Amino acid sequence: MSAAVMPLPERSPLPFDSAMPPADRCRLLEAAFPEPLRKVLAAGHLEHRPRFGEDGFEELQETWSPPANVTARQAAMAQRVLADLEGSVLAPVEPDRLLGRVLALLSHYPAKGLTPDVEQLVALDWVEDLGEFPTWAIDQAARTWRRTQKWRPSIAEIRALCTEACAKERVLVDRLRMIVRTGHVATRSGSMPGAVMTMGGTAVRRMP
Repeated sequence: MSAAVMPLPERSPLPFDSAMPPADRCRLLEAAFPEPLRKVLAAGHLEHRPRFGEDGFEELQETWSPPANVTARQAAMAQRVLADLEGSVLAPVEPDRLLGRVLALLSHYPAKGLTPDVEQLVALDWVEDLGEFPTWAIDQAARTWRRTQKWRPSIAEIRALCTEACAKERVLVDRLRMIVRTGHVATRSGSMPGAVMTMGGTAVRRMP
C-alpha cells in the first residue's frame, strides 16, 4: 500500500489550555499533530515584510508558505487537524452563553439613559458581532477589560481583544488551510499523487 493511500493515524482530542501563554498553547497543539504534518509546518517558509502607508511604516506582515513538496497524505492530515481545530479550540461560542457573558460585562459599566429593552437590544448587537469567537477568547477579553479599564467598552474594543486572544491559533489554522489548498491545486492540475507542489500560495498575517 502506497504512502498516499495508507490510513491516517487515529485521532485524539487536541490538548488545549486557554490559561497557558499563547506560544505555549500552540506548541502543545502542534506537538499533538501527526509527525509528517509537523515536518511540513516546520519546513514552511516564513518571511517578514514591512507594510507602508501614506504616513510611512505601518506594521510588519508575516507571510508563510508550505515547503516545495507536500505529499497528498500530509495534505489529508492537515485537513483533518484543521477540522478538529475549528470544531473544538476555535468553535464559535453558543449564542446563549455569549449573551450571558455580554450582559455580565456590561452590568459592570451601567449606561445612563438606556431602558432595559434598549440594553437588551444592545446586548444582541454584541452577540452578533462577537459570535465568531470561541468561548475562551471572549472570556479572556472580558476579564482583561474588567481588570484594566474603568469605562464601558465598545464592541470594536472587545473584538480587538478577542482577535488578539486567539491570534496564534488563527495563524496555525491559516497555515493548515494553505497546506490543504496546495493539495487541492495539485490534484486538479494532475500532479503525481505522491507529491504536491506549491503554486505560489501564501498565508499572510499582520504582526502587531
